[in-house]
Formats: sequence, C-alpha cells, structure tokens
Amino acid sequence: MAEELKNTKEFIVSDQNHLAMIVGAQDEFIGILEAGLDVSINVFGNSLKVSGEKETSVDTTITILENILNLIEKGISINSSDFVSALNMAENGTLEYFSDLYDQVLIKDAKNRAVRVKTFGQRQYVQAIRNHDIVFGIGPAGTGKTYLAVVMAIAAYKKGIVDRIVLTRPAVEAGESLGFLPGDLKDKVDPYLRPIYDALHAILGSEHTERLMDRGIIEIAPLAYMRGRTLDNAFVILDEAQNTTSSQMKMFLTRLGFGSKMIVNGDISQIDLPRHAKSGLVSAQGILQNIDQIEFVNFSSKDVVRHPVVSKIINAYDANSL
Repeated sequence: MAEELKNTKEFIVSDQNHLAMIVGAQDEFIGILEAGLDVSINVFGNSLKVSGEKETSVDTTITILENILNLIEKGISINSSDFVSALNMAENGTLEYFSDLYDQVLIKDAKNRAVRVKTFGQRQYVQAIRNHDIVFGIGPAGTGKTYLAVVMAIAAYKKGIVDRIVLTRPAVEAGESLGFLPGDLKDKVDPYLRPIYDALHAILGSEHTERLMDRGIIEIAPLAYMRGRTLDNAFVILDEAQNTTSSQMKMFLTRLGFGSKMIVNGDISQIDLPRHAKSGLVSAQGILQNIDQIEFVNFSSKDVVRHPVVSKIINAYDANSL
C-alpha cells in the first residue's frame, strides 16, 4: 500500500470542461494512457490521480497530461490520435517537442477541423513533399501516408500550385486485368481505391469530391492506365506501391511532367505480388537513393496513430518474422 502511495501523483485541472476533454467520452483518452503506460488514472473532483508500479511511468503520464492541457488551453481540439502521438514521442524521448507539431495547420477538413501532423515521421514526410519532386513514403498501415498525401495534394490544388490531382493504385488482386469485372471503369477500380476515397471524403466531403471528379480535376485510375501519359502541373499519388513490379514503377515514375509532384506510398511488409515477382518499391529503394529531388521517408510502428495496440501488433509480427 505504501508503494502504491509512493507512485501516485495528482494532476489538477481547474476548468471542468478542460478536464472532460482530457478524460474523453467514456474515459476513452485516459484509457489510452493507462494501456500505453501501465498506469491507473482516476478522476476525483477537478483532479486526476495517476498511480503505477513505476514512478517513471507516472511521471511520463503527468507530463503528457500537461502537454495535452496546454493544447486545449490554446483552443486546439484533441482526439485519440493526439494521445497516441504523445505516447509514441514519450517512448522515443522526444516528448518535449510534442507541442511543436501543432504549430502549423496543413488544411481544414470537410468539418472545418484543422489537420496537423501527429508524429515526427509525419512532419518529415510533409517537409519532404514540400521540398522534393518525388517522395517515397514507406512504412506500416496507420502511419497516415495516404491521408497526408491527399491532404498535401488538395492543399497544392487550392493554392494553385497544381491544376489537377491524379490518384492511382495497382489492382493486384485482379492482375491488372479489370475487363472481366462488371460496370464501367470507375466501378471496376473503386474497390481497390477505397482508402483514397475515404481520405478525399474526409477532407473535401463526398459531394465536393464528386464535383471535382466530374470536372476532371481529380482523376482516379488503376496504374495500368498511366502508361503512355505525361502528367504536367499535377499532383500524382501512387498508393500500395509495394504491389508494383519494377517495370511498373519505372513506367509510373517516368510519367512525371513539368510542375508536378509525385508521392509513392507503400508497406514492404504487405507485398501481394506472385512469389517470383520483385516489388518495384523494394527495387526503387536501392536504385534511386542518390538522385536529387527524390526523397525516401521511412515510417515505423512509432508513427502509427491508431489505437496503441496496433503498434504492438506490428512489432510482434516484425519480431516473429526475424
């Protein structure tokens, strides 16, 4: 009992509304901290009592709560991903830079909420997109690669930097042979491009997305339809690039035209190609490393902004594959 009291600290929040924001609906947010740091957090009046076996875990929890409260007091809306990000930065020893991530708004989404980077990896990625013609984002699911690429594409279009947005993805499951599927081209391709649609709808709204697609400002097509084209003044995103062959990757990259940017995203741990085929994304890492205006940004499980258990799942599978 004495040990428990020794490792119990109190965090006082004078504003009840701020306290409610920190706790989250049904204690969702403090639950993330409890799971990630192996502590217990209880609400008493206007304070949170944090208890744990390790004093360092309790101290880290208090520091995270201080950082979150600082954001709330600045009028920044928070959600579960902010807590996950703080946990990851605490683990990396970079928590002191947590508030710096919130200094810049990339864009406002369809619900007028500010979109910001959530991790150091994401900040590297965004900076690379701003400063390079071609950027490769390589890493596991949940790191925000596709979402941020779409955010940057829409921001570039709104600023008049590009005239259109081209989104593509290899349809590996259909072997790039889409003709036997029912419907028109859009119907055939949609199942493979759902994550891209989700990002567009989150940022623009479904109706605005459809209007821009009808006007040809946003184009969504399978990778096979990129052959023979030159894309000028366009922001081009290739998603699921681990499922391209080397020849497909070369074909795609050589579509780059004047005034354009290309983003190539993929997860080399999730390759669905036939066993004899080498991933074009894996090959590109070795072939293109030393070319100016091409940047590679590698994400890890520490950049995952989904539920903390997702990072643990990724790490467990990575350890099992060694």
